[in-house]
Amino acid sequence: MNSIHMMFIAVIATCAPLIGRADVVQVAVASNFTAPMQVIAERFEALTGHKTLLAFGSTGKLYAQIRNGAPFAVLLAADEQVPAKLESEGLGVTGSRFTYATGTLVLWSAKDDYVDDQAGVLTQRAFRHLAVANPKTAPYGAAALATLKELGVLESVSRRLVQGENIAQTHHFVASGNAELGFVALSQVLEKGRIRSGSGWIVPASYHPPIRQDAVLLTNGQDNEAAHALLDYLKSAAATEVIKAYGYRAE
Repeated sequence: MNSIHMMFIAVIATCAPLIGRADVVQVAVASNFTAPMQVIAERFEALTGHKTLLAFGSTGKLYAQIRNGAPFAVLLAADEQVPAKLESEGLGVTGSRFTYATGTLVLWSAKDDYVDDQAGVLTQRAFRHLAVANPKTAPYGAAALATLKELGVLESVSRRLVQGENIAQTHHFVASGNAELGFVALSQVLEKGRIRSGSGWIVPASYHPPIRQDAVLLTNGQDNEAAHALLDYLKSAAATEVIKAYGYRAE
């Protein structure tokens, strides 16, 4: 081996630590955050070279999968409780939790001019089905029931409620017309700052407990460089811009 070749190898070895190593991070993501997370993941990958594998579902179902050994490194939940529970159970890294977004609930119909801006549709129209996410596993479902109670109509509409397994299925019920209206995440129907189709009433934040959505580094990802980088990126101005564009409040 000549001296020039040896010098080249030495230079590469010196620079290698500066280049960094691209990792793959498996991320469990609450269904309501599907659209913004797809944008965030794409930008994160372009910036860092890391790769993301995203799995979407209700927070309750994702929790069960993590408890059963699913190889996720990061959880982006739809609530505060599940990340805290995982941390207390030793499945989440202590001190890694933070609120990445606060969700907004909307009463929405795929029909134009069906939902008014005061939710009068709940008492003034003879609808057959009102879709909500399962309140036991989906925080948006719990917020929907709290809103109906606040409005004083929970009892009168209870027989017309249809439950989606998660907020994605709930949105499908309404979008397909199988339910005339339903409570979904604003992020699912928002485009360029406006509800893109149909009609909706954005539920005041005071009508239900805050839908604070926490992220947590799982113990499976504590040595994963991409997992740490992704959580840092979620706190960045670039990610915050995307989060707000989809109707969330960013911390």
